[in-house]
Amino acid sequence: MPASPTCKPMAKKPDSASRIADNKKAAFNYFFEERFEAGVVLQGWEVKSLREGKVQLTDGYVVIRAGELFVIGLQINPLNTASTHISPDAVRTKKLLMHKEEIRRLIGKVEQKGYTLVPLNLHWKGGKVKCEIALAKGKAEHDKRNTVKDREGKREVERAMKSRNR
Repeated sequence: MPASPTCKPMAKKPDSASRIADNKKAAFNYFFEERFEAGVVLQGWEVKSLREGKVQLTDGYVVIRAGELFVIGLQINPLNTASTHISPDAVRTKKLLMHKEEIRRLIGKVEQKGYTLVPLNLHWKGGKVKCEIALAKGKAEHDKRNTVKDREGKREVERAMKSRNR
């Protein structure tokens, strides 16, 4: 008997060749609890722009309205060769596709204090655009300072190792 078709938390990250855009600020601003993959409803001109890499995900966030997920702030800039019969909207709200029971589970977790849904990246999977989202908790200011301190410490170690190997 086959298992029920539910969305499961992501087991591994998509490879870098299939990545379209990353939200690098998200790791600095949030602690990630769980990661999920969702489909994205796009228009034709948006897919063409994604293939050209004209996308910006940094200011994006996910909201839940009427039991559906939407990503706001995902900016897809139209190509200069966009069709004349459409008027592209670069910051249009885009719907995310997940199974209903998975969305219900996310709603329960987001209603808890301090949790939010953050888009992490856009990537190709089987010819379709997918959005990796994370259930995240915001970092306090001292946590951000620790992140910067750790990053600079790693950089110093790498520099020392590099100069030692010369």
